[in-house]
Amino acid sequence: MSFQENQYNIQRYDFSNDRSLRAFSAADELLLSSFNEIETANKNLGLYNDRFGFLSCHLSAHSPQAVITHKSQEKAIALNLENNSLDSLSYSDPLSTLDVKLDMVLIKIPKSLDLFHLFLGQIAQNSTDEVMVICGFMTRHFTPKMIQIAEQYFEVVTQSRALKKARVLTLKNKKQTEGISFVKDLNYDDETYQQYYGVFSGEHIDYATQFFLKHIEIKNAQQHVLDLGSGNGILAKEIVKQHVDAEMHLMDDAFLAVESAKLNIKGEKIHHYYDNDLRVFYDEMFDAIVTNPPFHFEHEINIQVTLELFKECFRCLKENGNLQIVANHHLNYKTHLSPLFSSVKVVAEDKKFVVYKCEK
Repeated sequence: MSFQENQYNIQRYDFSNDRSLRAFSAADELLLSSFNEIETANKNLGLYNDRFGFLSCHLSAHSPQAVITHKSQEKAIALNLENNSLDSLSYSDPLSTLDVKLDMVLIKIPKSLDLFHLFLGQIAQNSTDEVMVICGFMTRHFTPKMIQIAEQYFEVVTQSRALKKARVLTLKNKKQTEGISFVKDLNYDDETYQQYYGVFSGEHIDYATQFFLKHIEIKNAQQHVLDLGSGNGILAKEIVKQHVDAEMHLMDDAFLAVESAKLNIKGEKIHHYYDNDLRVFYDEMFDAIVTNPPFHFEHEINIQVTLELFKECFRCLKENGNLQIVANHHLNYKTHLSPLFSSVKVVAEDKKFVVYKCEK
């Protein structure tokens, strides 16, 4: 990528073999152009939702604070900085107090507007009164709710003209905000689950998960179980209700999902992991793995990440162990699972979802 006389090689690091997918968009380019038009000397800079490191690489000389929501994002930024011989950055998460008070912030507006809400809430508590926030988005993704959320935190919200089908919102004059909660309560089967803003399916327990819960089968002898892509921890908690002696491991790529799961399921035999691959687990570690794997990444559909995880699940399963999956019919995972597992059975299905049980 060449931009304003700076040349960087920015890779996606997401296993995708779709060459039409890029590691940046016109919204990222417009954010960078907007930043370069402003006097930014001696300003503390924050970067939000820089998925692969396009902004981090171009702005590394400004020593920005990168707020990270996914382990895969952190790894991609670190690899792209290293591959371009750039210094590492200071990372934080969207729930912590930042190391510095921000004077300038660049946000690639995420698909989850709840997450955008959370970003602005953190910025409001960790910035100077003169902070300027520039928010980039592709015009086709615009919704008036973006402006409504921004106006909860800033007096002045202006929208630019479109350039290469991208726009920016510029936010100024920070409002004083206090006491806003960024935790939601979701109810399922007489149980209340908490989760932070920005976690998948923020208004109700995901329908695929609800269908899956009716058909998961964990036997008493299966004492070591992994919930992969654990979200708010509902699968793990429902399993532990039936198998109180099970040792339960929960992993998710999303920081906010892991922190949500910690609110909902605790105990000596409960283990939480914030990561996007299974390298932390040894071969033949689990009796069973359950998963409602993601295939939406922001506005993209990509099953390559999930297919790589299936291979790792096979490695981590004991002989005669099983992988149980819920998925949308159209993803046709059976085609990819059959070469790996000795048996791939359809346990249940309806018009939208299918549950597979894969035996090793």
